[in-house]
Amino acid sequence: MAAKTQLSHKPEQLAFNYIIGEAEEPPSRPLFEKSNDEEPPGRRASGRHQLFGNVPDSSWNDWKWQFRNRIVTVDQLKKLVSLSNEEETQIRLVIQRYPLAITPYYLSLIDFNNPDDPVRKQAIPSIEEINMSRMGMEDPLGEKEDSVVPGLVHRYPDRALMVLTDICPMLCRHCTRKREWRHGGWVRPESEIEAMLDYLRKTPQIRDVILSGGDPLTLSTNHLESIISRIRKIEHIEIIRIGSRFPVVLPQRIDDELCNMLSKYGAIWLNTHFNHPNEMTPESATACNKILRAGVPVNNQTVLMRGINDSVETQLKLSHTLLKNKVRPYYLFQCDEVQGTEHLRTPVDVGIKIIEGMRGHTSGLAVPSFVVDLVEGGGKVPLQPNYVLSMSDNELLLKNYEGKVYRYRNPNSLKGGDEAGANSPVSGAVESLLADAKVPVKVKGETNANRNFLRS
Repeated sequence: MAAKTQLSHKPEQLAFNYIIGEAEEPPSRPLFEKSNDEEPPGRRASGRHQLFGNVPDSSWNDWKWQFRNRIVTVDQLKKLVSLSNEEETQIRLVIQRYPLAITPYYLSLIDFNNPDDPVRKQAIPSIEEINMSRMGMEDPLGEKEDSVVPGLVHRYPDRALMVLTDICPMLCRHCTRKREWRHGGWVRPESEIEAMLDYLRKTPQIRDVILSGGDPLTLSTNHLESIISRIRKIEHIEIIRIGSRFPVVLPQRIDDELCNMLSKYGAIWLNTHFNHPNEMTPESATACNKILRAGVPVNNQTVLMRGINDSVETQLKLSHTLLKNKVRPYYLFQCDEVQGTEHLRTPVDVGIKIIEGMRGHTSGLAVPSFVVDLVEGGGKVPLQPNYVLSMSDNELLLKNYEGKVYRYRNPNSLKGGDEAGANSPVSGAVESLLADAKVPVKVKGETNANRNFLRS
């Protein structure tokens, strides 16, 4: 591996030819003006009519309009939603360090009658971001140390991460790259992209490339294609993955132009980022379906956050909602040790208990892997409930999802068949353990022996 270098981010003037590709078109009527009418039935984005009743469908469904009209100041926000003087003062204080950006679409999903609304907590700044900002690290995952050329993180032997921009449609309050927000909007220059591609060409052990940011789908489709097409020409690159939250916060971006482009380059996967079932709207479901029809499988990576999705009930509902929309629950991440996110972090055992509460009570397909991404570039470590109570060469004691304990014979391939059979324990339920274990057990041998099997 080549000598590692630090990331060198050069803030640039936001170039619309790299991003949305057109000159800005002002809305025909003022955007930041609440409608006082009641919402008519059948509206898909629940708060759209109250907040953006003056915006025509042609603009609302245009991702470039949504992107240009993101709410990025307190003055814009308070024209749309009611803020107390204290809230306004606190938000102004927070965004001096951690800026604000919310798409009109995502803002419309917030129930402003609920102070604990899970969408609101992800979008609107909290004073806790600076009250607890001494806790955590600026770059907890050590990405700078693992950057082999500016923008390219090579940590695992067979995969690499390309950071193409720091621009996102929304600034999620739990973002692991929150450190980048103060650098303003930049897009990776062509010279740095070519340096990344050159490293990939010269490193044959890399078979998997992840496009990240910011959000890579912020780039115009043409610009994104220019990068993907060059990656695809590298023979040893088997898989291209795109990490994007656009299907959640700005699903209008998933248009025919983008999907037609992605369909041309095969073996592309998209990892998106639904954190709560309220985020799976008809618009988001349509976006996911379009991606899938383009031949791009969709996985979901959820971040576990306090007061947002830290319960078995919410995670089950989220996983079932995802699967109904053909999206695979992939990871449940422990919230990273990022400065400005401590108020959203849960104890690690909360995630373990959530997985324990899901396992066996829904299909395995609905249970994501609970993962801690270690500091200083240690990588991802999966954590599970402790189902293995003891293990020897001959047997294991295993606890199932009901808390029942079973003895399981451990095959020993080093012994001959007769010798192993004579000395091996018999698999089955354990009827008694230590007196104080209080573990409910039930022998299922008789029931299993009497099963009737249908024969074709």
